[in-house]
Amino acid sequence: MRQDEEKSLSTGPLGLTGDYAEGYSAELLHPMPRAEGRGAVGLNVGLDSALPLLGRDLWTGYEFSWLNLKGKPVVAGLKINVDCVSTNIVESKSMKLYLNGFAQTQFVDAHAVSARLNDDLHSAFDGGVVVDLTPIDELAGQWASMQGQCLDELDIQVTEYQRAPELLGQMSGGSHVVTEHLYTHLFRSLCPVTAQPDWASVVVSYTGNAIDHAGLLGYLISYRCHQAFHETTIERIYADIMAACQPTFLSVNGRFQRRGGLDINPFRCSEECPVLDVRMPRQ
Repeated sequence: MRQDEEKSLSTGPLGLTGDYAEGYSAELLHPMPRAEGRGAVGLNVGLDSALPLLGRDLWTGYEFSWLNLKGKPVVAGLKINVDCVSTNIVESKSMKLYLNGFAQTQFVDAHAVSARLNDDLHSAFDGGVVVDLTPIDELAGQWASMQGQCLDELDIQVTEYQRAPELLGQMSGGSHVVTEHLYTHLFRSLCPVTAQPDWASVVVSYTGNAIDHAGLLGYLISYRCHQAFHETTIERIYADIMAACQPTFLSVNGRFQRRGGLDINPFRCSEECPVLDVRMPRQ
C-alpha cells in the first residue's frame, strides 16, 4: 500500500493539535465508514463478498474516570466490543477526547455511565457494540501469555519493510493438513496520518495445508513501515493469507499496545469462534 492511501480519509482530529476538553460531549466522536478504509487499500471483504469476514474489534480503556454526585472521582477499566460488520469505526483520538470528557462530569452511578457509553458508541459505530465497565483490580487478573508457536526465533533474512504478500505460501513438499497457532511479537505498522509506530503481537490460527513459517514471519515483519489503521491492517493480513495459503479455517488477532490509555485489538475469522480477549504482558 502506498503510504498516503489512507491519508485521504476523513480522519477527524487525528494529527491535529488541540486541548483535551473537560466536559462530556458525544459530538467529539468521529465515525469513519469501514467501507471507506477498506476501499482505500483495495480490500473487498464482508458477508456479501467472495471472502466472508467475521470478528470483533476489542478496545480496552485503562484511564477512564468520572465524578460521583459528591464530586469524588471514580475509576474503572473500560471494555468496548464492536462487531466488525458495524458500519463505522471510530477514529482513536476522537475516542480519547470523548472518554476524557467524562473525567470532570458527574453521574449518579456506574449504571448511568454505562448506559451513556452504550448509547453514544452504538450510534457512532452504527452497529453491534457492547460496553462494560470493569473494576480496576479485575484488569490485573487478565494477564496471559500467548498460546501456540512463536515465530520470532526463526533465523530469516529480511529485506522487505512494506507489505509483501508474495512472501506468503504453503510449505513445499506436497499437501500436509495441520492446525496451528502461530504468533509474533515483532509486528509494527505506522499510523497513516501521524506515522507514529503501532506495536502489536499478532496471532495467526488456521487449519489447512501447512503454511511456510519463514515466509509468514517475513510477511508480518514487512508491515514495519506500512501505514494503515489497526482494523484495516488486520483485515489486510487476513485477506492476504486466505488468498495465498487457502486454509479451510483462519483467524488473525492483533493485540496492539495502548496509546493514550487505549488499546485496539481487531480479531478477524472465517467462521464463528471464541475471541481471544486477554491482556498480553506488553499491554
